[in-house]
Amino acid sequence: MPEFKYLLGYPDNITDQVRLLIDEDKLGETLLKKYPLAHTIRTDKTLYAYTVELKNALLKQSQPLSKVIYDDKIKDLHHALGLHTFISRVQGGKHKAKNEIRVASLFKNVPLEFLRMIVVHELAHLREKDHNKAFYKLCLHMEPAYHQFELDMRLYLTHLDLFGKLY
Repeated sequence: MPEFKYLLGYPDNITDQVRLLIDEDKLGETLLKKYPLAHTIRTDKTLYAYTVELKNALLKQSQPLSKVIYDDKIKDLHHALGLHTFISRVQGGKHKAKNEIRVASLFKNVPLEFLRMIVVHELAHLREKDHNKAFYKLCLHMEPAYHQFELDMRLYLTHLDLFGKLY
């Protein structure tokens, strides 16, 4: 039986369904039925534009973003899918703060819903630093299907580990 490292903490009824889909060789087919196409946001420039557009629509009063990029090192170094960093610098007599979002490069070739879920997650960190109740409430405010997209993205990562890419 494969270990479902991306599904840790999910109830047995979910992992049992995933195990059945894998045993019947239908996990990929199920994901492709629900999410047939990968998005076209492939460059750092288009990722930045997409993220800023979401931020301006959903979090108008939050701090500006100085950088949004795809990062090849995230999954290996940080065991994460995206990172929000807040950098504070003193330049002259002024205090400058920068917010940066880095998204794991594997999200260059996934459905838009998975990328949106990661971007929404990282944008929520502009207001809430910790993964607490307020953080997830904000994620749901920005993307009502946040939890479903997160589960499906975790199913995709499981498929990626076991069988390889779908897109």
